[in-house]
Amino acid sequence: MPRIQGSVSNSLASCIPSSSSTSTPSAIFTLHNVFQREQIGNRLKCPSRRPFSTSRAAQTRHRAAMFTWLGSEGATYKHHVPGRTNYITEVWKRKNDKRLGKARDESEGDDSKSRPFPLNENFVSSPILSEELRNEIHRRVVKQKKGVRAVSVELQVEMRRIAAAVRLVELEKRMTKEGKFMAIPYARAIHEMVPVTPLAEEGGQPAHEHINELPVHRLTDPQIFYPVSESRQFTRVDAGRVFSAAPALESREEKTVTVESLIIPQAKRIERVGKGADEHDILLPADARIPHPHMIGLERDIISHPTETRYRMKRYNERLKDSEEFEKERKTAAKERAEKRLTRVSPEGSRFEFRFNDVVVSKETTGLDGRGHAAPGRRYGVPTYDRKKGQVKIPTKVEV
Repeated sequence: MPRIQGSVSNSLASCIPSSSSTSTPSAIFTLHNVFQREQIGNRLKCPSRRPFSTSRAAQTRHRAAMFTWLGSEGATYKHHVPGRTNYITEVWKRKNDKRLGKARDESEGDDSKSRPFPLNENFVSSPILSEELRNEIHRRVVKQKKGVRAVSVELQVEMRRIAAAVRLVELEKRMTKEGKFMAIPYARAIHEMVPVTPLAEEGGQPAHEHINELPVHRLTDPQIFYPVSESRQFTRVDAGRVFSAAPALESREEKTVTVESLIIPQAKRIERVGKGADEHDILLPADARIPHPHMIGLERDIISHPTETRYRMKRYNERLKDSEEFEKERKTAAKERAEKRLTRVSPEGSRFEFRFNDVVVSKETTGLDGRGHAAPGRRYGVPTYDRKKGQVKIPTKVEV
């Protein structure tokens, strides 16, 4: 074995024979054991987790710190307290209250229950529907035949979540009927560790979420300076037309087209501006775009008739019923118009049915780039990607 140059520790020097340039197998084995012990000792003393590596070991050091935390403070989160969130912020709050000898009042609002990340106070975790509340939604919509809009107002749950809850319960019932197994223990454990909106047994139902929120419309992103004469009354209807780059209303229409008139579904007018692919609807005021515009009338009735509860609810139910009937008639008429444009051909003795739609291939339908969706064909229109891999095939919106 060749001589080892440089500094050698005393434990290594005793394993190297001095009288011969070769070594026996037992000496090599002893040398390997000494190297292994020296390497273990260096790992315990050296801050780097890889003493023979020249690359950065930040991830390895963080990994060791993570397992150290999991074995000490992190072990608290392995078993959660039933009925309470298992967030770091809440556990810290409970520890501090216990250390200071404070008694926690569950009725008071606590931000630690909705903010799971200590370093990101802007993130707020949203609650989920309880099993009882979800079944109650299904019962009112399917069995009592109530409208989605009415159930949304009664239980303070958004209409899209109402439709999703009904579909989910129907899917669970079908799976139970088919004898399929469901992850019920997992669902119960999740319901114990995250915020849950319960079903109120008596009194008013707590709000699950805001049911009249509106997303920021893309047309309202730019800041526009629009000169208006002092003698003219500039309303939110006019502001929506300015944002949409639409012409101003005529003088005879200014008195009839108001915010109050656009709230009524029968009087709502949908106008479009632009050409080709740039065509879009004219932006309506927020009162007409919110999911529950009929609640504005209810609030006005509360202000004008504060003591007449029966009269207010009667007018509210009438507005809600008229709105649902108008929406049902509108969908039926749209379906009939689409059916008239459709030609069905069923060959004799065939189990297939062919459906044809008449289309107009023009500059307006194909667009300037020739890719308009209103004129399908070999050269025109965008092909469908329903059978292509990697495409989203699940529904992305709910029609309610």
